[in-house]
Amino acid sequence: MSSSSSSSRLPAGGAAMPASVVLVCGCLIAILTFGPRSTMGFFLTPMTTANDWSRETFALAIALQNLLWGMGQPFAGMIADRYGTWRVLSSGAVLYALALVLMSQTTDGTTLQFTAGVLLGLGIAGSAFFMVLAAFARLLPESMRSTAYGLGTAAGSMGQLLFAPLGLGFIDTYGYESALLMLSGCLVLVPLLAIPLRGKPGPSGGVGGRDQTIREALGEAFRHKSYWLLVAGFFVCGFHVAFITTHLPPYIVDKGLDPSWGAWAIGLIGAFNVVGSLAAGRLSGIYPKRWVLSVIYFGRALAYGLFWLLPTTSTTVVLFAAAAGLLWLSTVPPTQGLVGVMFGTRYIGMLSGFVFFSHQVGAFLGVWLGGRLYDTTGTYDGVWLLGIFLGLFAGFVHLPIKEAPVKRLAPA
Repeated sequence: MSSSSSSSRLPAGGAAMPASVVLVCGCLIAILTFGPRSTMGFFLTPMTTANDWSRETFALAIALQNLLWGMGQPFAGMIADRYGTWRVLSSGAVLYALALVLMSQTTDGTTLQFTAGVLLGLGIAGSAFFMVLAAFARLLPESMRSTAYGLGTAAGSMGQLLFAPLGLGFIDTYGYESALLMLSGCLVLVPLLAIPLRGKPGPSGGVGGRDQTIREALGEAFRHKSYWLLVAGFFVCGFHVAFITTHLPPYIVDKGLDPSWGAWAIGLIGAFNVVGSLAAGRLSGIYPKRWVLSVIYFGRALAYGLFWLLPTTSTTVVLFAAAAGLLWLSTVPPTQGLVGVMFGTRYIGMLSGFVFFSHQVGAFLGVWLGGRLYDTTGTYDGVWLLGIFLGLFAGFVHLPIKEAPVKRLAPA
């Protein structure tokens, strides 16, 4: 095996790191940063009960968290593209941990919007696994990228699988305040693990074509119809994922099941998404990525529709969690791959960040509408129905995407 395929080379400064080290450290970061934020739904009931908040108050904070995560992601990617990934991951992890500590001491609804919403969202933006995937794109050979995207996404899901029962156990044993402090402590390893991911892209990002300024790269992307279709489709992913993460546990309780089924459901989603993400990464290297995305979204519409229409029992919860998990973040490897195919890796952190911003706008609406409609109607039915139609929309919107490099990168 040649050195270009067996190791990653840091484009600017530092010694070359083996691909295996980059992959392992990146996946561990994904586990540690995705895990705590996936437990937020478990804090809804104890925090609203203890502080006499409405369900919408908590939902708005998590909605803001998702929105600020999305707003911060393009800028985090821009900084990483310019100055390197390690600085962004380390700073993001510190802010993430601080936000969890402050959230544990919050007793006022407005303050919750700032701690659990603004600060936590910005911290996640700098440390989330999307930053890891952008580093994979720059540091790993092209032949490994589809698989690496799948591994990085699966690692995030493994964090969800591990932290769902862990978070609930912390809350039940120590109370929500101590649980949040314990979760914040899990982030101290991120700066150390991020060392192998340091470095920034070279002038051409490892691809052909002339170098660009940030303004030129943004102009090229925003004039590209397929990029806009990708942005529109990823909005739907955010709506689905955030609604389920925040509102599925209380929805299950509302239907008369024990709260532990909510934890099991979130954990099962994470477990099955390990399989789904790895499969999506593999399939994205074999079949057109836009086809993989369309199948995923059509599958979501079917799964969400059946779960909404069927009686909510322990059996249907397990089956839905398995199906949702297979289709959960399996959208990420082909989406990230399409950005790289179309525009190369020079500004992949920034351009993927703007796609992800759309995801988080969808997440904001999914979380907030869930709380808003529940408080006004006493049911989540309207959000389930909207999620079904959005799944169908996303399935169709990916089909016209042109899966080819822009003219600047096309072979002569």
